[in-house]
Amino acid sequence: MTDFNLRARDWDNDPLKVERARKVADAIRKNVRLTPDMTALEYGCGTGLLSFALQSSLGSITLADSSAGMLEVLRGKIAASGIHNMHPLRLDLATDPLLDQRFDIIYSMMTLHHIADTRKVLADFYTLLNQPGKLFIADLDKEDGSFHGAGFEGHHGFDQAELTADLEQAGFGQVRFSTVYELVKEVGGKPRSYPLFLMVAEKG
Repeated sequence: MTDFNLRARDWDNDPLKVERARKVADAIRKNVRLTPDMTALEYGCGTGLLSFALQSSLGSITLADSSAGMLEVLRGKIAASGIHNMHPLRLDLATDPLLDQRFDIIYSMMTLHHIADTRKVLADFYTLLNQPGKLFIADLDKEDGSFHGAGFEGHHGFDQAELTADLEQAGFGQVRFSTVYELVKEVGGKPRSYPLFLMVAEKG
């Protein structure tokens, strides 16, 4: 988490991160009709790029992250923009109790592969959703470990069939995937492409 705290100040300076968030937001809009009476939770929000791309179409948005540095930058962005429907929250579902609040949609981008116990967090998402409600997860397809490189202790992307089984075990139905972005990184001196999926699952 220290790494994310250190990177928070410059996070939004990467145009590819901004583009990625916009592509994921566009894909979410294609899968649900967003309305101003809908409540939303973004888990692993970082500096809020994805929620800023969606906020004009939603009601109250809770933006949760465990990185104090990311949340500090996010609070500054919200204050500077004069937006009133975005509410930052320090939250780590691995250790913190569940919120009492429930949400119409939950979305997360490039967060799940950092979470050790994905089955627990998927079950938590199910509990936190209203019924009916929708969950959106944007993350990496299964890869060989080269995306983060040596020493990374998270998941090397996800096999879509295995993730579907975990979602169904948590109670979700109508699980579907689409590729929404291609992340390109230089690995071993050569550019490599890593597909980013958007998973949609429904409660109720």
